[in-house]
Amino acid sequence: MPRRSRRIFPLLILCLACGFIAARARGQVTFERLLNSGKEPQNWLTYSGDYSGRRFSPLDQINRKNAHSLVAKWVYQTAATGKLETTPLVVDGILYATAQDDRAFALDAGTGRPIWMYQHPLPGDVRLCCGRVNRGLAILGDKVFLGTLDAHVIALDTKTGSVIWDVVAAEYQKGYSFTVAPLAVKNLVVIGVSGGEYGVRGFIDAYDAATGARQWRFNTVPGPGQPGHETWEGDSWKTGGAPAWNTGTYDAATNQVFWPTGNPSPSNRGEGRAGDNLYSDTLLALNADTGRMNWYFQFTKHDEHDWDATEVPVMLDSGGKHLIAQANRNGFFYVIDRTTGKLILANAYGKTTWSGGKDAEGRPVAQKEASPTLEGHTVCPGALGTTNFMAPAFDPQTALFYVTARDQCDIFSTAPQPYEAGHAYYGSAYFPSDDAKPYRGFLKALDPATGEIKWKFEHTSPTWSGVLATAGGLVFTGDAEGNFIALDAASGKPLWHFQMGGAVYAAPMAFAVDGKQYVAIAAGSGVYAFGLP
Repeated sequence: MPRRSRRIFPLLILCLACGFIAARARGQVTFERLLNSGKEPQNWLTYSGDYSGRRFSPLDQINRKNAHSLVAKWVYQTAATGKLETTPLVVDGILYATAQDDRAFALDAGTGRPIWMYQHPLPGDVRLCCGRVNRGLAILGDKVFLGTLDAHVIALDTKTGSVIWDVVAAEYQKGYSFTVAPLAVKNLVVIGVSGGEYGVRGFIDAYDAATGARQWRFNTVPGPGQPGHETWEGDSWKTGGAPAWNTGTYDAATNQVFWPTGNPSPSNRGEGRAGDNLYSDTLLALNADTGRMNWYFQFTKHDEHDWDATEVPVMLDSGGKHLIAQANRNGFFYVIDRTTGKLILANAYGKTTWSGGKDAEGRPVAQKEASPTLEGHTVCPGALGTTNFMAPAFDPQTALFYVTARDQCDIFSTAPQPYEAGHAYYGSAYFPSDDAKPYRGFLKALDPATGEIKWKFEHTSPTWSGVLATAGGLVFTGDAEGNFIALDAASGKPLWHFQMGGAVYAAPMAFAVDGKQYVAIAAGSGVYAFGLP
């Protein structure tokens, strides 16, 4: 191709893209729009759909009567390998999502046509426990916000994908990283750090959306003079872990951000870090403006089994009480009064052997025999948990909480390990237990009022898919074999499935363009959108 043509071609593409964007552009995403996202059911404005964490879509064009006729409308291939965990955002006909290795992109939500793509340049020595993954973006004003594997927080222009600001939050060389979808609240971008497997000191940050200036930081491992510091033996707090690597929720009525935290470090060895190890495996209620803690609830004290509490907390109201629920990795389903932080109930929803009773508050208490030993012994659930990062859903129509669950037990063993900055810090090993086979995977529907399992759908094998509930009486999920599945939300009866050719590690979402409803999910290396014929 002549040199002149090479110069003109990208300019032509850019002009066409700019014209296309201008034609589809709508109003900016304000905080008021985020607060009132239920009035825009055609859009999906934040990671869980709205601030409540319910992952429920009010759209009902696709429903129990016609779900069997769903067809693939478009597929966008990311050209990336590894686990694709993104949940897209949709704003006024434009879809924004992420892929592995910190790639972000915008598409026409109705056709899948690419608009722009941004690739963050990563150093070759990032320290990661669980893949080069990213779960999504936040949006506010004319920017989308991306956390990166080398611990940057970046603002991109929604129209072009150009970098507006880029700040470094921590030293990736020590194991700090971001894999979470941020949460936009007021004028802030809130994000929690990953890296608990490297002995980092966890934190939750809030950045000014306009400038990138950090407004507050809450250290999830308290230092000297801070409440909770006494729960760490000696200097163990310096490498205490407690990452905050999944997206929280926001309660506008009390101006509180609810954010879950992960395991203490080393994850499977308690010797050397005696105490409850606050605020690991905890739900934190933080003032959104200042980051000051209002209350906390610790699910697993002195965790020795890597049972992060980072599953998305879900806000719901029942019997005049304002509640927040979490299906925890440790095998118990918790309902908490979100005004006070007091426990309402904690019921097992999977196979558990680590707890033999509850304390006066109703909190499950660990048996001494559950602690890892040098020789190793079987404990349920295993290190992967009864659930994990997979997003749950709550349907206000059925009043049911839906969660991906597994029954798997592991042999936990432990041995001393010195801390070395930037190196994995587990202090343990775990192995699938042959005595506990077969490993089983489910979608379970729980009653938050009682903790009772109302129905369960068994997968061929355990899955890493999240869940979506819709006003059409449907629940959507995926499986490790590559199927996207629609079930009756009331009964769990399977109604439809589609084979996508790659395992599902993401959570579905729903949106509408030009009056037509779509349901989308990432699988393999692609983002798939489904609709009616």
